[in-house]
Amino acid sequence: MERTDLIPVKLVCKHYKIPVAFINRLEEFQLIELKAYKGTFFIHNKELIKVEKIVRLHYDLDINIEGIDAIYNLLEQVYALRQEIRMLHNRLRLYEDL
Repeated sequence: MERTDLIPVKLVCKHYKIPVAFINRLEEFQLIELKAYKGTFFIHNKELIKVEKIVRLHYDLDINIEGIDAIYNLLEQVYALRQEIRMLHNRLRLYEDL
C-alpha cells in the first residue's frame, strides 16, 4: 500500500466538518481502519466512501455509533447470504442442465 493512497485524518475531519474523536470512535468499533505513520493517523482512500456513508447516517439521520455498527454487521451478513445464494443457484443450474 502506497502512502499516496492514505489521507490524513485531520484533513478528512476538516473536509467533512467532523471531530477527530468521531473517527477514533469508528476505529474503536472497527468500522474503519486507520494507519499510523510517523505519529500521524491516516485513512485509506478506499475507506472514504464508507466514512461518508457513516457520517450521513450519524449526522443526518441521527443514528448513534452502536446503531451504525449494527447496520454494517447486518449489511455484511446480507452480502454474504447473497453470495451464498448466487453460488447455490449456479450449482443448481449445473445439475438442472444434466
